[in-house]
Amino acid sequence: MVVKTKIIILSFCLIFLISACNQRETSDGEKALSNQPLMPEDEVYCDNFSEEGMALFGDLHVHTRYSFDAAANSTGATPEDAHRYARGEEIPIFPIDDQGVAIGRTKIDRPLDFLAVTDHGEFLGERALCRSSTSPVYETQFCRTYRADERQGMVMLSTVITTETPQRIPEICGVDGALCRDYAKSPWEDIQAVSNKANSPCEFTSFIAYEYTGTPGVSNYHRNVIFRTHSVPNLPVSYIDAPIDSKLWSELDKSCRVEDGCDYLTIPHNTNLANGRMAPYMQLEDSLDAKRGYAELRMKREPIMEIFQHKGGSECINGLSTVFGAPDELCNVEAVRQLGETKIYLTPDDSAPGQQISLKTVSQVTEQCEPGQVGGNGMVGAGCVDATDFQRSALLVGLKEEQRVGINPIKLGVIAATDTHSANAGGAKESEWVGAVTGEATPQERLQPGLLTSGIDGNPGGLAGVWAMENTRDAIFDAMLRKEVFGTSGPRIRPRLFAGWNFDQDMCEHNDMIARAYATGVPMGGDLVSVSEPRLPTFLAYAAKDPEGSQLQALHLIKGWIGEDGSMNNEVISIAETQSGADSLCRVYVDENFDPRQSAYYYLRAVEPPSPRWHTYDCKVIAEDQRPAVCIDNSYPSDIVEMAWTSPIWYRGVDFLPE
Repeated sequence: MVVKTKIIILSFCLIFLISACNQRETSDGEKALSNQPLMPEDEVYCDNFSEEGMALFGDLHVHTRYSFDAAANSTGATPEDAHRYARGEEIPIFPIDDQGVAIGRTKIDRPLDFLAVTDHGEFLGERALCRSSTSPVYETQFCRTYRADERQGMVMLSTVITTETPQRIPEICGVDGALCRDYAKSPWEDIQAVSNKANSPCEFTSFIAYEYTGTPGVSNYHRNVIFRTHSVPNLPVSYIDAPIDSKLWSELDKSCRVEDGCDYLTIPHNTNLANGRMAPYMQLEDSLDAKRGYAELRMKREPIMEIFQHKGGSECINGLSTVFGAPDELCNVEAVRQLGETKIYLTPDDSAPGQQISLKTVSQVTEQCEPGQVGGNGMVGAGCVDATDFQRSALLVGLKEEQRVGINPIKLGVIAATDTHSANAGGAKESEWVGAVTGEATPQERLQPGLLTSGIDGNPGGLAGVWAMENTRDAIFDAMLRKEVFGTSGPRIRPRLFAGWNFDQDMCEHNDMIARAYATGVPMGGDLVSVSEPRLPTFLAYAAKDPEGSQLQALHLIKGWIGEDGSMNNEVISIAETQSGADSLCRVYVDENFDPRQSAYYYLRAVEPPSPRWHTYDCKVIAEDQRPAVCIDNSYPSDIVEMAWTSPIWYRGVDFLPE
């Protein structure tokens, strides 16, 4: 086997997920943009309401200057800027001039339909205290050090969230943390006010949201928290408040009550860097009742996950010993984790004396996590990988758990996102990418080995898609709850998948095929319920190209199932292909290998022909004699295969009983 080697040069702060290091701190503090009261929402009826649903595109993972690790701290980009960019306006971006002013400008290729700014819920108060000259701890040694060196300052904060038992920093927050919670109110209120002002029912939807940023063992444990309405908790429930997923949901249930008009859902992201920590039942009592309770709560509050973003793809990984199936070459598209790959990175040398940062070099071959164990350093692209780190294999783990406990704890639909830290929400076009984090401000910077999974290892990210009846908070939120959502690697491909027992083979030829599919089947995100008489499941698979993008090349139906021997299996079934390309592809497919005793899932992947990867555009704007090696040595593929993925449809085998 050929072992591929990549070098990731990391500073200490990036060990703790920080994606912005060389930023400037200002000493003049930040004022809230608005403290206007939140107004109750009116009942909305849109003129273009569609019972069959309309495809809407957005970004539910965007950071601005309120995030402690954001490049937007250097450009000054605000939640308002993120909304302006999403609506098609220009916003400030790198480069920064000698006065510290962002002189670059960037604009999205096409406006989005919806947006959630998800600044980190951790450290809103800490940042405000150390950046505002009127705060009572502004002149403390901690805050002076924080402001003097951005890199060191972020290390001082980020070390809190890499532990299993996070606690606020007493020197600035007080022993009980009350001061930091108090100073977090103003930025949180501003985030709400900007979202409520930008929300324009039927035209553009803005969700109030934040990121829960748990990073235990330097592994990803992050989730975005999305609220349905203007009614939200007084403060975000952060990783410091709730250092495990089940506690996050229980704490949110206390502060976001239905009787107050509050509702929420959570979305795990870049699970490819989780080192097994996205497995269910973490820190849970080993009992059937506890596991069932966990599964019920998770499926109520966490219906979907990110399948793609600027830190790579989380659809699948080849080579897992626990999953049987042929290798899938598309699993390697924008993959930052591959089994057998050697990672060389820098990590803190804890044995070094003194308080200065000392680093040691670690070389590690990516292997599978041992059963029941978790790894570490996933956020720097290192450590072991687990089946639950990737959507396709995690869904199989969920099916197997359903057989053991009676409820599936990993029944997740999919979206995609950018995770930009520069406020350029939804800026996912390969030919127009301007970077997402600090260190990606110029073509020369972007073409270097990355900090975290950035630079040449990163990508522009993707988009969230929903099939909603109208463009409103309620309609989009409901689509996410029922998992009738999809993700794309950037293009605005519109995929749909339905399953039933008696679809006509000529459905694709009918103008009312979607209405027929709803009438006699279930859409993506749903459950195909078994029938008494022996039948084979039939699928209506459809996708339309991006109106301004490439034609489609193929439709793949991905099937995963649990064998009679308890084995976990998957298969990629090419159900439609064209060499010349097509504006749309449609196929009615019958699973002739269906076994009603076997639990299974199915999801659709729509595929474009290969097109130039973002770095090829950057290489072209650099003088030929000044181009870095990556432009010449073909160490990275010059093309990318753009894709879209639907949420799955599940089938529960009929002859098993939980223990």
